[in-house]
Amino acid sequence: MSRSDYPPGYEESGGPLYGGNYPQPPAYGFPGYGGPHPGQPSAPYPTDPNTPLYSGQPGGYPGGPYPGQPYHGGPPGAGYPTPPPMPPMMPPTIPSDVLSSGDGFAARGSGWDSVSVRHAFIRKVYLVLASQLMVTTAIVSVFTFVEPVGKYVRDNPALYWVSYAVYFITHIVLVCCSGPRRKHPWNLILLLLFTLALSYMTGTIASFYDTKVVFLAMAITAVVCICVTVFCFQTKVDFTKCQGLFCVLGIVVFVTGIISAIVLSFKYVLWLHMLYAALGTIVFTLFLAYHTQLLIGNRKYSISEDEYVFAALSLYVDIIQIFLFLLQIIGAARK
Repeated sequence: MSRSDYPPGYEESGGPLYGGNYPQPPAYGFPGYGGPHPGQPSAPYPTDPNTPLYSGQPGGYPGGPYPGQPYHGGPPGAGYPTPPPMPPMMPPTIPSDVLSSGDGFAARGSGWDSVSVRHAFIRKVYLVLASQLMVTTAIVSVFTFVEPVGKYVRDNPALYWVSYAVYFITHIVLVCCSGPRRKHPWNLILLLLFTLALSYMTGTIASFYDTKVVFLAMAITAVVCICVTVFCFQTKVDFTKCQGLFCVLGIVVFVTGIISAIVLSFKYVLWLHMLYAALGTIVFTLFLAYHTQLLIGNRKYSISEDEYVFAALSLYVDIIQIFLFLLQIIGAARK
């Protein structure tokens, strides 16, 4: 076979017979090992996963936290957010030595003095309660709106635990010691320390959440408290007769809180956190109805007229706990 029987080579194909010169085609297959791809940046490659590898390539997804997620205080894209602190674990207040029988209060026709004293007692309690809620609302607003303050309390958890210790000690003293609770002005001083400590804890927890979540939790808490109060003033159901049931509910929510805190400290389990939050919301709503009827005084049991500090403390703890549990539920739902 002569050479003319073979297909022309590349050098020969560039002649006039095949239409002129053409550039040499690239080699088949992939580039050699270690050779750069066309348009690929040279090593070292970017370490940020959101940095485009090729020119014109879109970047990755924005770093968290996303709307509704608790703020974790780290740089964007630094993984899942750190869950906020648990609400203060304290069993609901169950009065023992501050109760008196009020079976005949509603039927007293000539005892207007007793009725007027009870009404003055109710006004005094709600005045103290309103002052406590105003202090808490102001602190929560500062921690939520002023970002430097919120970042400071998030970065210094030791202050949270100091306030927890103050909260625990003052709560025990006010509930268990009748002397400091009834002696003026020590009762008001202890109540002020208790309010400031719990307000700081509430503001710290709220600083981990989005502003919309905090506002929504506040609004729902206000609606729930108003509805429960109106219901207690109108209903014929006597919650004060069910002290045994409320004692069991308080123990259940307290033990559940301890178990949840231990488990969540090792591994965050969302369903366990939400179960505890839902249980706490229901139990403290029932306790709000129970303490409100004790305050009204026209049921089987009522709080003594000298225990306005104890009554305000009980209602205040119920309202704050309802807000904290609702805050966690709404914050998790908006992730």
